[in-house]
Amino acid sequence: MSEHARFNVRFVDKGVILDVQGPVRLGETEQALREKVQELVAAGNRNIAVNLSGVTMLDSSGIGAMVRSFTSVNRGGGKFVIFSPTKMIRQTLKMVRLDTILAIYDDEAAALAAF
Repeated sequence: MSEHARFNVRFVDKGVILDVQGPVRLGETEQALREKVQELVAAGNRNIAVNLSGVTMLDSSGIGAMVRSFTSVNRGGGKFVIFSPTKMIRQTLKMVRLDTILAIYDDEAAALAAF
């Protein structure tokens, strides 16, 4: 049985924090991530910070979902940042040069300060 990602949304004064737990990979989980971000944007939330501390795996589809989320938030005039990636996830993001596109922060406080 495959593990599914879980999402928790926390509203803070400067934006929204989306805590992600589990793998973000092809199929339901990357689609769920995109849909969750779209819902937040549609509801008028412009600044979204994604907490990757609980992400156990990020494949090319998950990376694609991150890029699409970043693009849709940016298009709406907001900011999309990620924070607390594990060492493995950070290496994956660097390997595909996503660290040159996405703002990646070490912790929640730094991510929220970017808004």
